[in-house]
Amino acid sequence: MLSIDGTLIVQLVNFVVFLAILNAIFFKPVGAAIAKRRAYIDGLKHDIEQLQGDAKSIRTTAEGRRAAARREADDVLAKARTAASAETDAIIVAAQGKASEIVTKAHADVATELDAARANEPQLIDALANEMLSRAIGGAA
Repeated sequence: MLSIDGTLIVQLVNFVVFLAILNAIFFKPVGAAIAKRRAYIDGLKHDIEQLQGDAKSIRTTAEGRRAAARREADDVLAKARTAASAETDAIIVAAQGKASEIVTKAHADVATELDAARANEPQLIDALANEMLSRAIGGAA
């Protein structure tokens, strides 16, 4: 059987003193170091979350700017295409007008030359007839 004697009480007191010393020397510093490390890790987690949020907002802003730049570029291209189309149409109209003037002038020149040729036609016919007649008469004699 177990009996409580003086050595058991001394051992209990010794154990309590050992736990008190162990607590003061080991458990408190280790607990403080663990708490400090947890606080550091929690701070890092908070910083990471904040930086991830900042990165997300920066990405969103960049995507918005990129989309705005694309829209602006599309608008500029559309305006340039419209201006180029208008300029092309103007050039075509000018070229058609010039071509029409050239054709009209050519028709007028041809008509003038035709009128001049028809005006000289009786004289040429008379000259040709006289030449043929003189060859025919001169060749028969």
